[in-house]
Amino acid sequence: MSDASERTKYAAVATGAGILAIFAAVSTRRAPRWLRVMLVTGLAAIACGAGVWAYRYYQEPRTLTVAAGSIDGDAPKLMAAIAGKLGATNAPVRLKVVEKMTAREAADAFAKGETDLAVVRADVGDLSNARAVMVVARAVVLLLVPSGGGIEGIDDLKGKTVGVIGGSINKGVADAIAKEYDLERNKVRFRDLLPMEVQQAVQSKQVQALLLVMPISETYLTKVRDALLRVPKVKLTLIPIESAEAIATLHRAYESYELPKGTIRGSPAVPDEDLTTLRLPLYLVAQKKLDGDVVGALTKSIFDVRRDLISEYPLLAQIAAPSTDKDAFVPVHPGAAAYFDGDQKSFFDKHGDQLFYGSMLLGSLMSLLAGAWKFMTQQAEPVMEPALNRLYGIADQVEQARCEADLAKAEQEIDDILKAQLAKYAPGEVDPGEAAALSLATHRLERQMERRRRALDTGPSPS
Repeated sequence: MSDASERTKYAAVATGAGILAIFAAVSTRRAPRWLRVMLVTGLAAIACGAGVWAYRYYQEPRTLTVAAGSIDGDAPKLMAAIAGKLGATNAPVRLKVVEKMTAREAADAFAKGETDLAVVRADVGDLSNARAVMVVARAVVLLLVPSGGGIEGIDDLKGKTVGVIGGSINKGVADAIAKEYDLERNKVRFRDLLPMEVQQAVQSKQVQALLLVMPISETYLTKVRDALLRVPKVKLTLIPIESAEAIATLHRAYESYELPKGTIRGSPAVPDEDLTTLRLPLYLVAQKKLDGDVVGALTKSIFDVRRDLISEYPLLAQIAAPSTDKDAFVPVHPGAAAYFDGDQKSFFDKHGDQLFYGSMLLGSLMSLLAGAWKFMTQQAEPVMEPALNRLYGIADQVEQARCEADLAKAEQEIDDILKAQLAKYAPGEVDPGEAAALSLATHRLERQMERRRRALDTGPSPS
């Protein structure tokens, strides 16, 4: 259920309780006190229950789904670790990881709206609805060739086969390089390779170069050293992508990068000097329609917990703010931008208007509560018909009185009726119409008694 429908539901409950309270006040005007107390208390309980339910709903942590995938499975593991830490620290936003086999599958699931978030590469998938939350890491493009094979630059790949590790996920990189260096005309072929096929393909000379895209972290560097740099009888080295700046200008998903000397291996140094190449961001993206406050809270929470995870997951050290420029390749989400710019609104900034109008509403509510209390505690209004009937009945007694004692008795009954009736009213609450009816009936009886006294004084009472 959406936030809007939840708010509508609770508003309907509160409004319904208010209408019922008004209806009860009108329809039970003559009800006994215990019934009014139970009715108002029940309606108040319903309204309070709806309020507590709404409060708990809005205070409960928001859970977002995040798609993550990579050939080695590290991306889902990384997000699962973050999700676990968010849960352990009672963060206001939680993550539910939807594991995919590759980054492309994760991007496709996100593009279809199946998840709220995704870890994606800048050059893979439809990112039209994506808004950057943060840069999770930056992957570097590496071109490896056997040393001593006469290949010192990309132009020397003419007629050669380049093995693309990871297959179609790196097709965009391969196409960008091929277009810039016109490799198709130079009959350079690209062949997709799975990681477990690399050693065999290099040893058998099925490929003369390797294209690899990976983040620069000790975990990935160790994998490269073990899988590639220790191929029996083959020593691999790196060749530069000198036109990286031109490629990045045409393909904004990439950026030119200088890989420091010895990054891959220190002795002997690989590369043996700073090397020009390409790199691309790996983003955590959110659907552009996702609430800004939720994304801001998520961003803050991840930056808060990453310090506790870096020792186990060194790649988290690369988490950084995305570009906040308006023309960024993947625009930043407004919620994340507010966090990075320090513009997150405080409680009073966000709810100042609600507090102002809430105080006015509270005053009205207190008036309503006072009215409800008065409604509950006042005595049930007396029913006047029996009192009037009794007074009319006394009129017959007066007419049939045979002595002063009979008239005195009738007079006492009138006093008792009036005292009993007036005792049922709180001070100042006598109904004018009912009081007038009682007064009229009493005056009529008084005149009737005067006439009867005169009749008794002048002669015997009629038989």
